[in-house]
Amino acid sequence: MNRSREPRTPKASASRRLPRLPAWTATLTWKAAVFITVMCCALAALLGTLVHVSVAGQTVKDSRDKALARLDEVSRLYESGEPLPRFAGVDPAGLPESLRALALTGERGTMVTEFKGRPTMWAAAPADGRALAVRIDYTQSADTIDGLDRSILGSSVLAIGATLLVGAFAVTRITRRLHATAQVARRISAGDLDARVNDPRTKDPSRPQDEVATVSGALDTMASSLQRKLQSEQRFTADVAHELRTPLTGLSAAAELLPEGRPSELVRDRVRTMRALTEDLLEISRLDAGTEKVDLAVHDLGPLAERVVRASGSDTEVRVVRDATVETDKRRLERVLGNLVANAHKHGAPPVVLTVDGPVVTVRDHGAGYPEYLLEAGPQRFRTESGGKGHGLGLTIAAGQAEVIGAELVFSNAPEEDGGGALARLTLPEYVHLADSEEPTDA
Repeated sequence: MNRSREPRTPKASASRRLPRLPAWTATLTWKAAVFITVMCCALAALLGTLVHVSVAGQTVKDSRDKALARLDEVSRLYESGEPLPRFAGVDPAGLPESLRALALTGERGTMVTEFKGRPTMWAAAPADGRALAVRIDYTQSADTIDGLDRSILGSSVLAIGATLLVGAFAVTRITRRLHATAQVARRISAGDLDARVNDPRTKDPSRPQDEVATVSGALDTMASSLQRKLQSEQRFTADVAHELRTPLTGLSAAAELLPEGRPSELVRDRVRTMRALTEDLLEISRLDAGTEKVDLAVHDLGPLAERVVRASGSDTEVRVVRDATVETDKRRLERVLGNLVANAHKHGAPPVVLTVDGPVVTVRDHGAGYPEYLLEAGPQRFRTESGGKGHGLGLTIAAGQAEVIGAELVFSNAPEEDGGGALARLTLPEYVHLADSEEPTDA
């Protein structure tokens, strides 16, 4: 038996997305302004309602008492058979039917209605099966209540505006301090360990501290502690590398005196590895200290890249798509390119291609690509996940030297459909000849 299913239509709610609010609505200033406005409006509405109810109730009570007093006077005149004044009468025109019905039941009552276009207070009482009523002008009382309402509304608007100005000023001072603290935190995360908030409230312990001052003080304390620890680690690395140079020099000289053979080759190889590692540690310590000085000169990028590849002795293909002239430190640039090429051969797979396209140099292999941690956080010392030899210092030195010469070094992986592999992209500041940039002028 065949069974057919009707196609399901997607729910309309699934395709509808709520509109996103602007980014400024998430700021503390905006939230504080909304909170202050809502609270002020609620408080003004509450106080205005209380004042309105109190004043209106008292005004109506006074008018009711006055109307009932006149009704008593008119009742005495009616009982004595004297003529009634013009504001009183039996079943007069304009008397509300509900008030007339109340009087016919034997009760007295009052009511405010419109009479000839004016607010009027009516008071009625029973009189021989009919309604004896008086009226008084309620215009002044109604104007008093309306004026009170306008005054409450105007004062509420002024109070809300003044509160918003004062609140915005106070909140802006707090947010300005928070922005300054966040800016210092970003500078510290970017490597500027000398950055401090230096909030004046944290310098004087006798002054009361608010939450922003507490956060600022905690950030300054954290930055100082971090700076001391990093400087201690840098000094330790530099001292260890420096102290190792002397015994390694002696060990290298002693290894050269060993008789030829496999054991001697292994010793010499290990000594060379330890010396290279020591030199790398010294270079990293100098980069961490931030005292490196560049020796700038103008060089053609294509020939320089070719010399680096020849010096490496590796099977690396060089492609010069478009040559460029750059102003850089030749020794440091050669160090960067040499480390990138060596890393591609050591941890990647052939073919390794170095491409020069203007001021941009790319080094690509066709291996498994860079690991995820390196793409996310950059090179890390003594960490390598390729399974090959190495200490993870080559790319660290390349990134540090690139920063010193003002170049941008970006690590990525080539697309799988294009063969995959690790891709390092170095962008250098291009040198512009003044003669090429100036327009010719007439003699």
